[in-house]
Amino acid sequence: MLQSPNIKLFDGIPLSVLDLAPITEGSTATESFKNSVELARTVESFGFNRYWLAEHHNMPGIASSATSVLIGHIAGSTKSIRVGAGGIMLPNHATLVIAEQFGTLESLYPGRIDLGLGRAPGSDQATAYALRRTLNRGAEEFPQQVDELEEYFHGTAQVRAIPGEGLNIPIWLLGSSDFSARLAAYKGFPFSFASHFAPQYTIPAIQLYKNNFRPSKTLARTYVMVGVNVIAADTDEKAAWLATSQQQQFLDLIRNMPSQLKPPVDNMDEIWSPLEKASVERTLDARSTIVGRPEHVREKLREFIKETEADEIIVNSQVFDPKDRIRSYEILAEMLV
Repeated sequence: MLQSPNIKLFDGIPLSVLDLAPITEGSTATESFKNSVELARTVESFGFNRYWLAEHHNMPGIASSATSVLIGHIAGSTKSIRVGAGGIMLPNHATLVIAEQFGTLESLYPGRIDLGLGRAPGSDQATAYALRRTLNRGAEEFPQQVDELEEYFHGTAQVRAIPGEGLNIPIWLLGSSDFSARLAAYKGFPFSFASHFAPQYTIPAIQLYKNNFRPSKTLARTYVMVGVNVIAADTDEKAAWLATSQQQQFLDLIRNMPSQLKPPVDNMDEIWSPLEKASVERTLDARSTIVGRPEHVREKLREFIKETEADEIIVNSQVFDPKDRIRSYEILAEMLV
């Protein structure tokens, strides 16, 4: 797989960054974008491989809804790190538009753009309708849309994508279940699994991908990148405190009350019920949500890589204070060689 120059490795594999462009409580999207630029420049200097942004809509705490625009902003603010979508929710868009947008990005920043595709709406049904104006085209047509996108890049479609046609833009399929694992194997694409919020399906999906993989012109062997939450701090106590922001975020989603990313709290038991706690902890499973001091993070990340046999890890650090978020990645960077 294409990699950023001068990357460093953790136990022989690259680490990358997933940024949800959090809007923290009391702040704005403008501040979120400034924080993302600072983080991208920092992790680039640390030797991380990719910097991906995810498409979400109607979410008060996530600023990356216009994903392609933000990718261009981050790529323009950095020098060498690969920048991409983790991912674009393809059913929300006309495939020609995505081909042109990413053709434009690749033309502006040659050799640095990744296109990760998902089939979920990244929103609720009302928002999906607002984006598409119809719900006739849904996730079931995702394979056809992927084929269309390839045709635009290969120059075999009836309509030409200018820019886009003839460009080598890596296409990844993203998944949190087995559907995209099967399709990625069939197409011979790299596969990225969202273990950071669907941990129970991780191993079955990876095995399904590897067992059914068909080599393609772009990929001779399987390539798996797995998402993991890492909240690292200098002490276990500080890391656990920082992690309460992410716990509150998922709690708000369970309650169907999405909000801006909240500051840490001292006692989550004052906020959630036992049933809600169990639900959040199932999503933020201890295997794919690693919280603690450097030694603990190193040990658990090694265990995670051994279990998943991942070729690359993409790390989400959903932390309230931008300085603490950078410190979390800095701790990981100290483990890179």
